[in-house]
Amino acid sequence: MNREDVNPGLPRLRRPRAILFDVYDTLFINGVEEWVGTFERICRAQSLQIGAKELWTHWKRIEVGFRQRRTNLADPSMSPPFKSYAVAWTECFAQTFKELGLKGDASGAAQRSVTDMSKRPIFEDTKPALAALRPIARLGVFSNADDAFLRPLLGDSRLEFEVVASSESAAVYKPATAAFHHLAGLMKVETRDAWYVGDQLHDDVLGARSVGMVAIWINRKHAPRGHDGPVPDATIDDLRQLTVLLDRST
Repeated sequence: MNREDVNPGLPRLRRPRAILFDVYDTLFINGVEEWVGTFERICRAQSLQIGAKELWTHWKRIEVGFRQRRTNLADPSMSPPFKSYAVAWTECFAQTFKELGLKGDASGAAQRSVTDMSKRPIFEDTKPALAALRPIARLGVFSNADDAFLRPLLGDSRLEFEVVASSESAAVYKPATAAFHHLAGLMKVETRDAWYVGDQLHDDVLGARSVGMVAIWINRKHAPRGHDGPVPDATIDDLRQLTVLLDRST
């Protein structure tokens, strides 16, 4: 991508001491196609008499409920006890199989999901963007993820970060402020001196802005933000635009 291809309307931001990243759907692809592929493998392995897309759709509804309940933003002290994805997904599969009348192995299905999450494909702009940023900025990661799939994914792709933190290691999920303070503490940087890059307006933009980080929304599909959604400090559709934002920073 040439510099001429970059949106000339990108704003001027304060220069960061560190650039921090979400992982799934920011650095690696984690879409419906990937998940349906996982559920096809689950259905084959367990001889389940149901279509993979139908099973995934039912499970996803239940899993979204877990995501909505896991953090009480109004009063974090009232959040339910932390659950890793491996535990929560096992419970979601158990409920899914019960509701659908299927004799499935919930633990095995959850483990298949964990394994596949460690093998997601990388976006084509990830490696060149990080290679360009690495000599001029400190880089770190916080992902809502279990270490069992996050660390193998980054390791196998040979992506290097000064700090790799997960919801499991911090025992807190984004957008809770504790997640971002945890990462800033590990990076030894003030939150106001960091940029956070992610694809989710709620988890990433809302969370980062709530602690004073510059929030950059990677919106590859040019999805509408909506009138009530959090407002990012900058929006990009290619990670290589971060270099241009750095060039323009003050």
